[in-house]
Amino acid sequence: MIRAQAIEEAAYEITAKAAIEIPQDYRDGLREMLKGEEAELSRFVLEAMLENYEAAEQDRRAMCADTGVPRFFVKAGNEAQIEGGFVALETGLRRALAKATHDVPLRPNRVHPLSRKDNNNNVGIGAPEIDYTFEPDGDWVDITTVHKGGLFGSDYRMLFPGDGIDGIKRFFLDVMYEFGRRGLACQPAIVGVGLGGSKDIAMTLGKQAACLRTVGDRNPDPQVAALEEELMNIGNSIGMGPMGYVGSSMVVDCHIEVGCTHTGGMPISVHSFCLSSRRAVARLHNDGRVEYRTDPNWFTPYLRRESVEWSTAEKTLAAG
Repeated sequence: MIRAQAIEEAAYEITAKAAIEIPQDYRDGLREMLKGEEAELSRFVLEAMLENYEAAEQDRRAMCADTGVPRFFVKAGNEAQIEGGFVALETGLRRALAKATHDVPLRPNRVHPLSRKDNNNNVGIGAPEIDYTFEPDGDWVDITTVHKGGLFGSDYRMLFPGDGIDGIKRFFLDVMYEFGRRGLACQPAIVGVGLGGSKDIAMTLGKQAACLRTVGDRNPDPQVAALEEELMNIGNSIGMGPMGYVGSSMVVDCHIEVGCTHTGGMPISVHSFCLSSRRAVARLHNDGRVEYRTDPNWFTPYLRRESVEWSTAEKTLAAG
């Protein structure tokens, strides 16, 4: 049985970790970009970013003054047993975020859209967002928190089948150029692309692709993986670098997630994660163990399944 108190404690821990401890895969990605960056100001920004990450950990303070809009992603194993059920789980997440907002501290960024009322704890109507998915067989629950800025860094367009891959590339190039030129995102960053689904699902897929995959991860579909590489190269070839300076370090990595869509359309979204890639994960087991990591492992073979039933063949393939 996964205890409600353990959920609250783990959620509090990962909320602090996400704000302070930048994942190693992202740091390694920045160091790799630094090797190829020739522009002086862009090199300076990359080096300053890496130094700031170390200072945040040493001082145990949030890496950025704007701590974003924290949200949670919950992956529940089918055999997990939660004390009080999912209502208790959500209560624990909200309590943890409210407490962490004051303790870490996090900037209270959530207000009512009309009255602008601020509860001073990042909790309110629809906040924090909690997304769910499920996994066969597991007796655990994964809780991932992501702290992404909530104002800019996203765009959407309804393309059509005739636009093809060239249309995808053109839209991606337009978006990245505007992000850099108008200061609509903090570069460099992991960029996620959602392709297909309905309009809202395209947006969801793109945000999850940016926030829930690690640097160097590739989509298992070879065609999608090749497009990820190509878009990353396009993003780093437009003459802009960190924070809009001249350079070649805009996209640390590009991740694409796809969903089956209407025959007459091809919705696409592009999302730029924050330049600190703030995420952390806790896995809580039925036997009371809690494990912490930074790879959400959100997009499993089960989540990407195409069949009606989760077949024996798919299970075997997923097991490697």
